[in-house]
Amino acid sequence: MVKLRAKCILVGDASVGKSALSQMFRSDGAHFQKNYSMTAGVELVVKSVSIPDSGDSVELFIFDSAGKDTFLEACEKLWGQPSVLCVVFDVSSEVSFRSCALWLDRVRAHCQSLQLPGVLVGNKSDLSSRREVETAMAQEWAQSQGLEYHETSAKEMENCEAPFLSLAQAFYTLYQDRIQTIQTLA
Repeated sequence: MVKLRAKCILVGDASVGKSALSQMFRSDGAHFQKNYSMTAGVELVVKSVSIPDSGDSVELFIFDSAGKDTFLEACEKLWGQPSVLCVVFDVSSEVSFRSCALWLDRVRAHCQSLQLPGVLVGNKSDLSSRREVETAMAQEWAQSQGLEYHETSAKEMENCEAPFLSLAQAFYTLYQDRIQTIQTLA
């Protein structure tokens, strides 16, 4: 049984639901906080994810980053060297979706071209009557950037685990690939 640790950075514009998403994931949907104060800097959420059919697990250290420009420099210092990436936007805000490209560029510049497994998350799917970003458009952009796409509703606890399970699986797969490479060299 192997227990791995992965640093996950969670980025996106302010008020897209990053904190709600990470808190719902951590609490297994038991606690949706209705009143949030804006994240200033980085908040850390930790949760272990079991990898199916392996007996192994990945402990995700989720760095929930502030979405305001005034805190970005401090956030980047706290990110260190991330293992996986989660970019979040609000499906009822095209502006927050367009900002994902800027967030992704900023993270990639910070990581100095290290290839990070990542996901794009369209949050607030419960606001379907106010939707501004169609699923197909988000999926297409995510695919063009090498990201997996998920839609969630932290408020309704819909699909909140899927992005993080996907990231844990991707990190575990990278680990397995590296082990195989080492064994091939030996």
